[in-house]
Amino acid sequence: MKNQIDVQITIPNQTRYLSLIGRIGEQLAQALGSFSGDREALGQHLNLVLTEALVNAIKHANATDPDKEVLIRINVSDRELVIRVYDSGQGFDINGVSDGSCPEPLEEQGRGIYIIRSLMDSVVYKRADGGNVLEMKKALG
Repeated sequence: MKNQIDVQITIPNQTRYLSLIGRIGEQLAQALGSFSGDREALGQHLNLVLTEALVNAIKHANATDPDKEVLIRINVSDRELVIRVYDSGQGFDINGVSDGSCPEPLEEQGRGIYIIRSLMDSVVYKRADGGNVLEMKKALG
C-alpha cells in the first residue's frame, strides 16, 4: 500500500503562526512510516525550513500586508517530501542570493535561503498561480 500525505494550510500573513507551522513539520517527521533515518533531526530541519520559508513569504514577498495570506502545501510520498510555500509578492532571483560558500559572514538578507538550501535536497523559487512558489524537496529513501 502506498503511503501518501497531502496537507494544505492557508494562514493569515502574520508571524504569530510560525511556531504552529514549525510544530507541524516536527509532527510530520514523526509520522513518516517509511523513513528510516533520524526522525528527531528531520523534524527539527522541517521546523526550521518551514519557519524560514514562512518568514520570507510574510515579511518580504507579502510585505507584512495583513490582507494577504500564505498557502503551504506539503506532499509526502514513500520516497520524497515536497514543501511548497506560495506568496503573492513580486518575486526575486533565488540564484542571486549568496550560497554561503564565501568566507565572509552572511548578510542579514539571504540567511533563510541559505539555511533552507543546506537542509533540503532541492530548492526552487518560481512564478506560479498568479504569484510565486518556493518549492523545497527532500529525499526520504
